[in-house]
Amino acid sequence: MALQTPLAKVRHLGSAKEGVSHWWWQRLTAILLVPLSLWFVGSLWSIVVGGADRDALVDWLSGPVAAVLMLLFLGATFYHLKLGLQVVIEDYVHGKCKWVLLILNTLLCLVLCLAALYSVIVIAVGG
Repeated sequence: MALQTPLAKVRHLGSAKEGVSHWWWQRLTAILLVPLSLWFVGSLWSIVVGGADRDALVDWLSGPVAAVLMLLFLGATFYHLKLGLQVVIEDYVHGKCKWVLLILNTLLCLVLCLAALYSVIVIAVGG
């Protein structure tokens, strides 16, 4: 029979404060992605239906509004992806492999996001 209080049993097992922040960011990015996804699909649909080629797509992405919205869309998408995969890894992976996967998740999402943002900026600035 243990003489520890319930508080003593859970001490040093982690903070209960960071989960709420993670939850809010995941919901905030999801809400932000709804109008941005509709804009993205609608814009590409109008370009594709119009029979545009690569040059028309580059001209469209060179516009300031399209470039800024695309940067927001990509940033929100990759951050939402990182948060979602982190939850899946934390819930279903156990052992030392868990920390490796969490680090790989963060690095992969960061590298892919930076590559996508760089591509949009190069197209928007250089055409």
